[in-house]
Amino acid sequence: MSTPPVFDDSFRDTLGDLFAWRRDVRRFRREPVSDELVAGLLDLMQLSPSVGHSQPWRWLKVDDPEQRAAVQASFSRCNVDALAEYEGERAALYVRLKLEGLREAPVQFAVFCDHGTAQGHGLGRRTMPEMLDYSVVAAITQFWLAARAHGLGLGWVSILDPAEIASILSAPANWKLIGYLCLGYPAEEHEIPELVRAGWESDRRLTGRS
Repeated sequence: MSTPPVFDDSFRDTLGDLFAWRRDVRRFRREPVSDELVAGLLDLMQLSPSVGHSQPWRWLKVDDPEQRAAVQASFSRCNVDALAEYEGERAALYVRLKLEGLREAPVQFAVFCDHGTAQGHGLGRRTMPEMLDYSVVAAITQFWLAARAHGLGLGWVSILDPAEIASILSAPANWKLIGYLCLGYPAEEHEIPELVRAGWESDRRLTGRS
């Protein structure tokens, strides 16, 4: 049996700071991120829990300029459609929001869930098959926190057509897109989420509600 580390009050306070300063970043510096650092973050991500130890996450690094341009085009089309759902002041605010960092972020990943994986032998997902997807979300969160601890920011772009992104990247048919991630050094630092600062939504934590 291994001896577990001691997590003292100082560590817990610092961990709380990490959680508080993890932001959904949309504004990046163009400074490159080393391959060694990205590899280290992916190693930490692999420690994430998964249903039946299935580890269904499949990370595709998107470096090809043509693929990136196609992803940006998908965002632009979906963004126009999303804008049409709003009216008046809310529509005007939507136009002013910075919703992605696709042009600036030096590192980009499309993260899929492999619904065809045999690993785990189906344990824990007979009645809740969505646990595979949840496992990938947990892995992204772990990666996100690790990135923040190294001074990096991560943005999760959801205004995309999942089928179109899968086609652009030639993903297998049984892979489901869970997230498209932009990674890089933040252009600015804020503890308060950008959507709260912009007036899009309030923060329950800041208003004292649980």
